[in-house]
Amino acid sequence: MESRSDQNEGSSSPGGTLLSPAMDRNPSPPPRAAGDETTGDVDAIGDTVYSKHWLFSTLTRLIQMVTKHSEGNSEGQMELSDDDEEDLCRVWDMAMDKDVAGFLQEFKATDILLGVIAKSCCPRLTEICVGILGNIACFPDTCLTLSQNEDLGAVLLLLLGDTDPPTILETSRLLLTCISQKDVCSLWLQRLRQQTSVRSNLFFIMCSSTNTDLLEKVGELLDKLFDLDEELMKSWITAQQSEVEPEDKEDKEEKEGGPGRPHVALCLLEAARQLRSESPNGLEVYLHALQLLTTVDEGIQTFAARDGPGKAVWDFVCDVVCEDLCLPSDLPVVLQEQKSILVQAFAVLQALYRCQDQWRSRSDTSLTLIGTVLRVLQYHSEAKKGAKDEQLQTLAEITAEFLAEICIQIPKDTVADLVKKGYLTEKTALTAASSLVVRFNTSFQHLQSMLSEADPQMADVVRKQFPA
Repeated sequence: MESRSDQNEGSSSPGGTLLSPAMDRNPSPPPRAAGDETTGDVDAIGDTVYSKHWLFSTLTRLIQMVTKHSEGNSEGQMELSDDDEEDLCRVWDMAMDKDVAGFLQEFKATDILLGVIAKSCCPRLTEICVGILGNIACFPDTCLTLSQNEDLGAVLLLLLGDTDPPTILETSRLLLTCISQKDVCSLWLQRLRQQTSVRSNLFFIMCSSTNTDLLEKVGELLDKLFDLDEELMKSWITAQQSEVEPEDKEDKEEKEGGPGRPHVALCLLEAARQLRSESPNGLEVYLHALQLLTTVDEGIQTFAARDGPGKAVWDFVCDVVCEDLCLPSDLPVVLQEQKSILVQAFAVLQALYRCQDQWRSRSDTSLTLIGTVLRVLQYHSEAKKGAKDEQLQTLAEITAEFLAEICIQIPKDTVADLVKKGYLTEKTALTAASSLVVRFNTSFQHLQSMLSEADPQMADVVRKQFPA
């Protein structure tokens, strides 16, 4: 499956709203000094009404301000005046314009901003500078030039370990923007592989942050990384165990109640829990990242481990599906509005279902979950009579595969309970049979055999419709 962050990142504004580079309206231009009118277009940046002179003076003032604070050996954080912050936020807004971004690049703004970031003792100033760079990076040509700055690349990766959430948010957005540009993607992936602190910093954020915007962006970044670089994903899956020395491992686990370092799956799970009620989009991103882990042997081995994260992930995703998404009263609405989340959820559940036999305590597949699978397939069988919906079709295919996994060994008592609870009716039984009979005949035959014992009358109805 493709990453949830396939599109290049949009620009951001000082208020935190992501915007497209192709805006309907540019931000208000900075004020021109008296007499600027006489210079006409000479002072304008490209085809804009923005003033070169004003931009020069603002960046020059920024350099002087940071240098003065640095040389003065001032202790504590530097404070931005309201006027300085307002002007710098204007530059941040202006950088959303392609002409301005190009001009800033020509003016060596990347080096200037890098120098400011390196000397900054003001979290807000660092955030603004990274935000400006993030907007500059939204355009391929300027992103290429920016990305070739090795010093900037190193500093940005280190900023993922900053203590200021807004700065980390803008840094994550900038990195996501860069790895989404095909001309520089490989360069950034190489840096990310080499800088091992990236992994630990992202894991720490996912495990400890309660900032919804930050968790969303970090999730998008990690999801994109895993989608682009399978080898990097594998190395992050296996890194935790290799980093715990054999003689220390038992002591660490005894003291901490688990592995000495958090596993990537548990970090993803913790972030997903945090976003469960706050951000459907963020939840979807983390479910997709978990699904990506199941596409490689290293991930499956981790989920299948006796005391691994598999059961915890299974229980969480089951709760999301059964308690949040697929309530009987609003299933048609959910399937239309949140079918993309369900695609990720059922893909994860299908993969984890095969791992359950190896867990210390197996999770019985709940009747509610099986009933939800049957209702999703029932809804699709009725909805496909209308206009074709490719995403709904994908959901139906994944759900059918999951049902096949369940039915291949489903016991008679479970089938009887499904009938008793009203989950398995003649209607849903026929839908299940229709979904299984061609592609998953072994599962169909076993379900039919168990149904013959649990409810012979319903089994006859299915047999007449789908004779052996």
